[in-house]
Amino acid sequence: MKKIAIIGSTGSIGRQAIEVCRRYPERFEIVAMAANTGGALFEEQLRQNKPRFAALRAEREVCVPQGTRFACGESAFEEACAFAEADVVLIAVTGFAGLKAALSALSAGKDVALANKESLVVGGHLVMPLAERKGLRILPVDSEHSAIWQCLHFDRKAPFRKILLTASGGALRDVPIEKLGEVTAKDALAHPNWKMGPKITIDCATMLNKGFEVMEAMHLYGAALSEIEVLVHRESIVHSMVEFADGAVLAQMAAPSMELPIQLALTYPERLDCGLPPLDLIRAGALHFERVDEKRYPCFRLALLCAKKGGTYPCILNAAGEVAVSAFLNGQIKYTQIADIIEDVLAAEIGGGAESYGALEETDRRAREKARLRIG
Repeated sequence: MKKIAIIGSTGSIGRQAIEVCRRYPERFEIVAMAANTGGALFEEQLRQNKPRFAALRAEREVCVPQGTRFACGESAFEEACAFAEADVVLIAVTGFAGLKAALSALSAGKDVALANKESLVVGGHLVMPLAERKGLRILPVDSEHSAIWQCLHFDRKAPFRKILLTASGGALRDVPIEKLGEVTAKDALAHPNWKMGPKITIDCATMLNKGFEVMEAMHLYGAALSEIEVLVHRESIVHSMVEFADGAVLAQMAAPSMELPIQLALTYPERLDCGLPPLDLIRAGALHFERVDEKRYPCFRLALLCAKKGGTYPCILNAAGEVAVSAFLNGQIKYTQIADIIEDVLAAEIGGGAESYGALEETDRRAREKARLRIG
């Protein structure tokens, strides 16, 4: 019986992880759950799963079932991430908070199933060495990085020539560029292939998300920026590919569903039925691949620039992106202003550092403050 802690249980990945655990109750027990603000969904999850420990980052009362210990606040969140009885910690929170979760879990000696991109984007130089020192596993949950992991035969240190990351192009891929300033949040959230949370769905529309995945690949697989190529693949059937020294290219294909990579991270090295329909390539028809149009996706260009520069730039990029996307979702700015705000914050004098979690936290705070001032 593998004991799982789910950090970010009320989000899209967290909810699907719970479904995976329910599918195989003889294999998995959810021993800890954590979320940000709670609510009716969190209380329902606690009633159904009866974890031994539950935590909220926000200070609020929660109705918990008998046998579940509950706490709230930042220290409670950290305790859930490092829960002593967990074998694997699934980190499904969004944003900068994922870095603290990853570092807490690894420091406590836990393998990490990682669905949070930002922890590696912002602090991969802290996360990966810590896992190495502790002899712990980082199990990729992102569909693209799970695909690469599978193509490398589950060996993140296996040699390769090139990583080929695929991208759907997001909800606005066919909107004329001159019309992008008029799109609404509802338009940008209507992803053609995937059902995800609002932040990541907007990041898919801008392809900031794909820039994050480039940085993830650099940390997870020791890849140089020049060894990673991004291709727009509208069908979302090929989840990514790896090219090897002899010219062979391996691809991982499946219907678009996050349950496969979530389940594989928890069952590795076993593969079990996860309820997906068989992939019908005849019905799917032709598969298409295109180069990224950086005029359509300026956030992607900015992300590659930050990947090249390193240092505090990825942290600033993420912080400005979180603030700008939130403002767009709240109707404060236009869609096209997301990239403008990020670019302005990257060009500003932010200060801070990247040498420790505390330094990154300060850099993140300053970048958010600058982004909010830019929004007004």
